Amino acid sequence: MGEIDPDILAALSPQVLVAAYSQGVFPMVCDGELLWFSPERRGLMPLDERFHVSRRLRRTIHSGRFECTIDACFPAVMDLCAEDRQPDGTWISPEMKVAYGRLHRAGLAHSVEAWPAGQVGCGAPAGGLYGVTLGAAFFAESMFHQVTDAGKVALVHVIEHLGRRGFLFCDVQWTTDNLRRFGAYDVPREQYLALLGRALKLRRSFT
Repeated sequence: MGEIDPDILAALSPQVLVAAYSQGVFPMVCDGELLWFSPERRGLMPLDERFHVSRRLRRTIHSGRFECTIDACFPAVMDLCAEDRQPDGTWISPEMKVAYGRLHRAGLAHSVEAWPAGQVGCGAPAGGLYGVTLGAAFFAESMFHQVTDAGKVALVHVIEHLGRRGFLFCDVQWTTDNLRRFGAYDVPREQYLALLGRALKLRRSFT
């Protein structure tokens, strides 16, 4: 996993992380330094009809090439998300893996995995993502794929799952061209914080 900085790990306690997310703040570890972010414009993924899935991806989903699971291998998903972002670098440091593993054991962090059909639990998933839940908010942290479209299939699965569960929004931190193709959009920080305040007053279960 790599050497762990005890000061960074102490600053990423479950209590600190919950308090930070509740105030619209999230951490990243960059070059051995713990940084906290609260963007002026926040990226959200819609959970309604604005969420767009291309015809090609929908055909892939309907073909049954992949099977999706929830919380089947959270630590492995974090490891694979970190690997997927190399060599550009990753904020998913050893401290982050331990800290979010603790949130997972507390029922506040979850993973979604996409497996080749008939291979659930065999080896590593083909794609997936992980995120944090508080109230009716889901904070998507990172996504990976080892097989074409597997990460996108996991994304569709989690968005549709959140919609069925009555979640209010999916936070994607910053929008990218890839996320905008699915319908991701930006809102000002003030609007985001108001929406977050509403979400935190609601009770929702991810699993």
